[in-house]
Amino acid sequence: MQLSINPASGDELARLEDHDPAFVEAALTHAVAAQKAWRQVAIEDRVELLRRIARVLRADLSRHAELISLEVGKPIAEAEGEVEKCAMNCDFYAEHAAAYLADETIASSASESLLSYEPLGVVLAIMPWNYPLWQFFRFAAPALAAGNGTILKHANNVPQCAMLIQDILDKAECPDGLAKVLLLQPGEVAALIADDRIAAVTLTGSTHVGTIVASQAGKALKKQVLELGGSDPFIVLADADIATAAAMAVKARYTNVGQSCVNAKRFIVDDSVADAFVAAFKHNVEALVIGDPKDRATQIGPMARANLRDELDRQVKDTLGQGATLVTGGAPLDRPGFYYAPTIIDHVTEEMTAAREETFGPVAAIIRVKDENEAVRIANDTEFGLGASIWTADAAKARTLAKRVDAGAVFINGIVASDPRLPFGGIKRSGYGRELGIIGMREFTNIKTVWIGPAQG
Repeated sequence: MQLSINPASGDELARLEDHDPAFVEAALTHAVAAQKAWRQVAIEDRVELLRRIARVLRADLSRHAELISLEVGKPIAEAEGEVEKCAMNCDFYAEHAAAYLADETIASSASESLLSYEPLGVVLAIMPWNYPLWQFFRFAAPALAAGNGTILKHANNVPQCAMLIQDILDKAECPDGLAKVLLLQPGEVAALIADDRIAAVTLTGSTHVGTIVASQAGKALKKQVLELGGSDPFIVLADADIATAAAMAVKARYTNVGQSCVNAKRFIVDDSVADAFVAAFKHNVEALVIGDPKDRATQIGPMARANLRDELDRQVKDTLGQGATLVTGGAPLDRPGFYYAPTIIDHVTEEMTAAREETFGPVAAIIRVKDENEAVRIANDTEFGLGASIWTADAAKARTLAKRVDAGAVFINGIVASDPRLPFGGIKRSGYGRELGIIGMREFTNIKTVWIGPAQG
């Protein structure tokens, strides 16, 4: 049984039954057969599926966004942006897939060789709740265009969004069985990973779950792409435009109520400008509108689950008990649902909880440093390595510093975000492999070398 709960009220929305073993068995069998046929379809025809998906997403964008907002608690404007981003991603790969997957010729005086990009098969997608449509279509658009099939196991707190994805695929006339949603419990995933009909695995989720999935997939010798947790640094140097940095810091931290792997979480600020930055940041944060996610004025809705809110509150209390100071917020809100006040904690040091752990919610930790070298050292002093941003007026210096930061992506004078044109992923305990861009498109392909010697006879 999978429960759908409204985070804004705590009320039950729906109960969906898990799929039984017979349904799962049929889904796997049909997926393999559908993928074998699909890989023979010309890529020019495969990308037409992506264009149809984009049209279906946009044709009923409001309904799709309303369900995301209802089931996740995401402000409606952000939910609409998520749906449109899914459609844009499908359009992007529909336009570029043929070029990204074209054979590459490597010539020499004695021979000619080809690199060919061929599908792996049926890919198991294990997806999270925080961007319930985007995380799936981010992976699925390039994977399907490359000739793969997919089985989706979604997070158990978004079963209605999971079935919405199936509805979108069906309306887009996705070949029968090629992309199937399964409602399962976490304990049933291991059997799927081990099944010979699954060729590879992609996971977006916590580092803890990532270690489990990596172990299971590694035992089965199956390719994985893991996009896991993060504790992204937001580095503000002494020469930064403080007003701009403080304004963008709000978006970097509090988008999706702070529930994103690439939200900025540690704000590493040069001590010479820290007071000014914190004052401006506090002013901007306290101006955020907290309310019903269905209200277009709302910028901060509820967190997705009560246990996530309680864990965040524990991290805040621990950090304050360790000597940090509270600037604003710092507690659950006294109202129905799973709301937590947008929070800033100042004078955080490296050993404190908010610096060591990923804070998955609306809490910003301010770490003051003496110079850029200390900023980079502290930025790298974490088990994570997903994204980072650097704020400075000196672009040349920023390029040099970016190379010293341990992260899958560094944004200079901009907030970290995924873009279909750019590879996305992390290092260290933030995972491995890439999504998006040409590299992401090729992750679930067999990069085959074909060597051609001199003609005989």
